[in-house]
Amino acid sequence: MPIPYSEGERRRWRSARVDNASVLARTQRAQKRSIKTESKVRLLKLALNMIDLTTLEGQDTPQKVAALCRKASLPFQEMPDLPTVAAVCVYPNMVPHARKALGSNSPVKLAAVATAFPSGQLPLALKVEEVRKTVAMGADEIDMVIDRGAFLAGQDEKVYEEIAAVKEACGTARLKVILETGELGTLDNVASASRLAIAAGGDFIKTSTGKINPAATMETTLVMLEAIREHYLETGEMIGMKPAGGIRTAKQSLHYLVLVAETLGAGWMTNEWFRFGASSLANDILRQLARRADGHYQSPRRFSVD
Repeated sequence: MPIPYSEGERRRWRSARVDNASVLARTQRAQKRSIKTESKVRLLKLALNMIDLTTLEGQDTPQKVAALCRKASLPFQEMPDLPTVAAVCVYPNMVPHARKALGSNSPVKLAAVATAFPSGQLPLALKVEEVRKTVAMGADEIDMVIDRGAFLAGQDEKVYEEIAAVKEACGTARLKVILETGELGTLDNVASASRLAIAAGGDFIKTSTGKINPAATMETTLVMLEAIREHYLETGEMIGMKPAGGIRTAKQSLHYLVLVAETLGAGWMTNEWFRFGASSLANDILRQLARRADGHYQSPRRFSVD
């Protein structure tokens, strides 16, 4: 249940202050951690299993979505023992096609962006209606965007009420709240928006739409992880995290997993609580795993183009 909105809670969200130098130092340390070969293979498979394989383009077709779903279920045909990805993420009108391609018993979740993605500029009633229809068509998860203009103007109650209304419209579907951190300006704002989104009922908080730069960074991710940690220590409630946009290499994914493990612990090292919004990441992970199995790098043409 969302924490009831109050001016006291608002002041607490807005009081967030981030030590930028400390955040930078911690992310730099995470990038220098040494990981042994056996652990690296295990973590690469885990990272693959945490990916939300995504297509969010105007030229999306049912055929393209079906191909994405096949890759989600069997990432590399030559290595059938690999795990599936966590989810596929599509626009609402592609949900029926993705649902048909995945079937009803797939371990791969079906996520859809909503609430006027990526701008968020739509009346609340229409946002709620879009979410309800998208869930009714078969979405397991909804990725919503907050109204960044309202947040930056200090209209926290409006942002809070929109998130809470969308959460209610989701029913049993899980809600990921996209902050679009690249538009928030400061890490203080990222911390405040994270607290607000968690309090309003978000099941996950997510950095970015992937449509602007900068998207996910280790610094913004760490600040959001700390907001999750703070909430967990206060309430015992776990909240998920999804950095999205700009994470393209297997090496980067390992850096993020180190950050999660060191900040939140082993409980978050599963796709139930941590995701990557990074479709191009999948192929680099597959390439690294194939190299470790075969002893040489495969041609990029061996892997499907997302």
